[in-house]
Amino acid sequence: MSAATGTGAAPGIDPRGPRFGAAITAVLLLVVVALGLSGASLAAGGLLTVLVAIFAWGAFAGIRRHPWGAVYKALVAPRLAPPTDREDPAAPTFAQLVGFVITAAGLVLHLLGVPGALVVAAGMAFVAAFLNAVFDYCLGCQLYVLLVRAGLIRPRRAAAA
Repeated sequence: MSAATGTGAAPGIDPRGPRFGAAITAVLLLVVVALGLSGASLAAGGLLTVLVAIFAWGAFAGIRRHPWGAVYKALVAPRLAPPTDREDPAAPTFAQLVGFVITAAGLVLHLLGVPGALVVAAGMAFVAAFLNAVFDYCLGCQLYVLLVRAGLIRPRRAAAA
């Protein structure tokens, strides 16, 4: 669910970009789960390492600098009508942080020899990415809103697009 900031030239990001990225991420996480369940833990761990790095990129550099966002801007957005609304980038950036924490924890536990940690973490992240990609329901964004409302984190203001 988009946290729209307005219409037209309002600050924010095209909400279709994070959904596009979530679709790519969901497919890659499903591959990690399949590899992990098939016993190819080295390949699964390698792919999850790449995904942890991509989540970190989105979380710490910001959603506007995310690699999937660059692909979206270059290849997909020019073929679409301009967005009818914009989304505050703070919630999707926070969602990337949640994805980073979950997948990094699963990877670390996997490297420490905890059975199933890689598959469980990748599965949890897959569910979140799938919900965002298919139903436009961002679990990390919803968590962000709850934490802001509870006063546990301060909201960041959207910068001009």
